[in-house]
Amino acid sequence: MKLKAQPYDIEVGRYEVIINTVDAEELGIHAGDRVQVKNRDTLTAVVETTDGIVTPGRLGVYREAWEALKAVPDEIVDVLPASRPKSISFIKKKMDREKLTNDEMHDIIADIVEGNITEVELTAFVTASYMHGMDNDEIEWMTRAMVKTGDQISFDTHPIMDHHSIGGVPGNKISLCIVPIIAASGLLIPKTSSRAITGAGGSADLMEILAPVSFNADEIKKMTTQVGGCLVWGGATNIAPADDRIINVEYPLSIDPKSQLLASVMAKKFAVGADTMVLDIPMGNQTKIPTIQEGRKMARDFMELGDRLGMKIECAISYGGNPIGRAIGGGLEVKEALVMLESFTGPRSLLEKTINISGMMLEMGGMAQKNEGAKMAQELVKSGKALEKFKEIIEIQGGDPKITSEDVPVGDKVATVLSPKDGYVLDIFNKSLVQVCRIAGAPHDKGAGILIHKKKGEYVKKGDGLFTIYAEKEWKLDSAIKESLRNPIMFVEGMILERVQVV
Repeated sequence: MKLKAQPYDIEVGRYEVIINTVDAEELGIHAGDRVQVKNRDTLTAVVETTDGIVTPGRLGVYREAWEALKAVPDEIVDVLPASRPKSISFIKKKMDREKLTNDEMHDIIADIVEGNITEVELTAFVTASYMHGMDNDEIEWMTRAMVKTGDQISFDTHPIMDHHSIGGVPGNKISLCIVPIIAASGLLIPKTSSRAITGAGGSADLMEILAPVSFNADEIKKMTTQVGGCLVWGGATNIAPADDRIINVEYPLSIDPKSQLLASVMAKKFAVGADTMVLDIPMGNQTKIPTIQEGRKMARDFMELGDRLGMKIECAISYGGNPIGRAIGGGLEVKEALVMLESFTGPRSLLEKTINISGMMLEMGGMAQKNEGAKMAQELVKSGKALEKFKEIIEIQGGDPKITSEDVPVGDKVATVLSPKDGYVLDIFNKSLVQVCRIAGAPHDKGAGILIHKKKGEYVKKGDGLFTIYAEKEWKLDSAIKESLRNPIMFVEGMILERVQVV
C-alpha cells in the first residue's frame, strides 16, 4: 500500500508509525503488529492505529523512524505487513518457564536495544523473569548480551577499579569521596552512576552540582586515563543501553527481578572495563535486603557472576537502618562529602563507610597490604591528596576546581521540625524521609533536601530540632512540612514504651 508520510516530532524509543484503522484493516494488521516502510531505504516499524489522528492515505511517522527513513513531508512510501521478530517467541518460552539459550537471550536483548520490541512485549519479558527467575547461565548470557549491544571501554593497564551500591539507603553519597581516594592512590576508576529514580539523589545527580556528567565512552576513557578517575552519568553513554529500557518497565511495576539486577550492575561495570569491584549491600529494615542471610546470598550471586566474567568481586554487607551521614538530597549531600574530603570531619557513618570500602578497594587493587587499606585511605584524605584529586576530576569534567563546601548552594526556604516530647529517637523511617525530600523538590531542585539533627538512639528534649527541611520554592516547603507531619520521619519515645499492669 502506498501512503503519504507525515512526521510526528515525538520520541518513542523505537521505530513506530501510526496508521488509520481503515488502512490497517485493508493491510490486515492490528496495533502492535509490524510493517515494512520503504522509500530509498527500508525499515521495520511497530504499528499504532487511530481513527482520527492520521487520515486514510497517510502514515504518521515518529521521530526515530522519520530520521532513519530520511523522508520529506508528503513523500509517498510503500507500506507492507512484516513478521514479528523471533525474539517474541523466545519471550513466550520464558513465560512458559523454559530455559533460554545464549543465542535466544542475545536476540531478545538486541531487539530491546534496536526498538524492535514493544513496551507490552518487554513488560512480558520482565514479568516472566520476575516470576520464574533465571539460572546462572541465563544471567551470564544476559549480562554479556547487554555489554555486546552497547559501547565498551578497554584500558591498557590493570586493574580497573569500581564500586557499586545496590541502594535503598538515603544519603549514600560515598561515591563522591571514594572515587578521588582510589584515583589518588594511582589506580584507575571510571565510575558511571545513575540518577535517582525513587530516591532523593543518585550519585550522578550529586556530581552534576559540581560538574557536567554527560559524556560518551571515548570521553570517559580519556578522562580516566588522564586524571585517574571520573564520576559520570551512565545514561548519557551507549553502555549497556538495554538496561535503561528494562528499568523503565520495572519502575511502574515496582519490581526488580534478581536476575536483571545482577545483569544490570555487572554489564555496566564490565562494559567500562572494570575488572575489580567492591559491591555495597546495605542491609536492614526498609532496605532492599532485610536480613544478613539474604545479604550473604546476594553477595554469593554477584561473586559467582563475577567469576564467570573474569571479574574479581568482594562484597560489603553494610548497616542500612539509618541514613548515611546527616544530609539527604542535592547540595546538602555534596557539602557533607566535600567537608569530609577537606577536613576529614563529619558524621561517623559517612567517614567509616567511605574509609572501609575504599580500604577494601585499595587492598584488592594491590596498593595496600591486607588489613592496611583503611589506614591508607584515611591518610589519602588527611594528607589532602584525595581532595586535590577530586578537584582534578571536577576540572576535567568541566567544573570549577576551586569550589569548596562553603560555595555549594542549598535551598533558602527552610523549616525545622521540633520534637514533640522528651525521649530518644527510636527509629528513622527511610521511605518517609525520602518522600519528604522529593516533595521538597529533590532531586530536580538541587538545593532541596533534609538535614538530620538527631539520629537513631540519640536523646532529645521537647522542642529540640529533629531535622530541617530545605526547599527552593515556598509551596514545596509547605507541602514537605505537611507530609512530614502526616507521615513522620522519626519516632521519638522514652525508654519505657508502655506500662502494663494488673487492673
